[in-house]
Amino acid sequence: MTSNQLSEQRPDCPADPPPPPVTVLGLGPMGQALADAFLRHGHPTTVWNRTASRADALVDRGATRAATPLSAVDASPLVVVCMLDYDVVRRVVCPVAPYLIGRTVVNLTADAPERAREMAAWAAARGIDYLDGAIMSPTTAIGGPDALVLYSGTERVHTAHRRTLQALGGTGVYLGQDPGRAAAHDIALLDLFWTAMSGVVHAFALADAEGIPATSLAPFAQAGMRQLPDIVAGYAERIVQGRHPGDRSSLRSASAGMEHVVRAARTRGLNADVLDAAWRLVRREVNAGHGDQGFSRLAKVLAARTG
Repeated sequence: MTSNQLSEQRPDCPADPPPPPVTVLGLGPMGQALADAFLRHGHPTTVWNRTASRADALVDRGATRAATPLSAVDASPLVVVCMLDYDVVRRVVCPVAPYLIGRTVVNLTADAPERAREMAAWAAARGIDYLDGAIMSPTTAIGGPDALVLYSGTERVHTAHRRTLQALGGTGVYLGQDPGRAAAHDIALLDLFWTAMSGVVHAFALADAEGIPATSLAPFAQAGMRQLPDIVAGYAERIVQGRHPGDRSSLRSASAGMEHVVRAARTRGLNADVLDAAWRLVRREVNAGHGDQGFSRLAKVLAARTG
């Protein structure tokens, strides 16, 4: 049988369905990156922003500019929201709630876990499918292999739109039914990031006060920070196990090292309030008889003070 005969007998394979339309509300730097990723993956993309000119570049690449949130919502079954905070989201989304029934809202706005749960409850009470998410990557990574987006909420909703959301690139991780789960990861990781960044800029200021240019300190700082992945993994294991050995580094030795930094900073006239607050917490534990335990113990102490 010839190839032509085989071709004639073979039933036509159904073509893949075209990428479904997506609406993006909010065109800050991250919202623009999200819309651009959907466009690059062939999704008809409608965009809206209070300042309409922020859509100009996206329109040049094929997006449709909506004049109002209502017309934007009306254009797509999936509405992706990325704004400053949930107060702004509510001001935009609540007035068009009746038109969101039968559609899905994926809220990628950063905020606190309890606010994500409140927003999910608001949507559920109105028959709106809702998924909360947290973007764990910079705008430059969106749409590429290094992007990481966390999702939480109704599993059925995530499953229904998972393929479309893959346009955002990299890895999309579904964390479970609790709508606040993604935001909880986000807020904890932001805590880590901004606390670390505070230490970075303070270290550069202290070095500068001693006549050391930031560029001279940077290679040593980078070398030291390469130890952090192992420290993070070790602390996580200790915290889960509830044991905090101080055989390698104890709270007593940490207190001494922190004191040296605080005193040196103050000698140079620098503000040391951030590290001093941490040092006070360590001193309290040492004075309470826990000086021989490890630094990971402070996670238990902090949880007890706020719980």
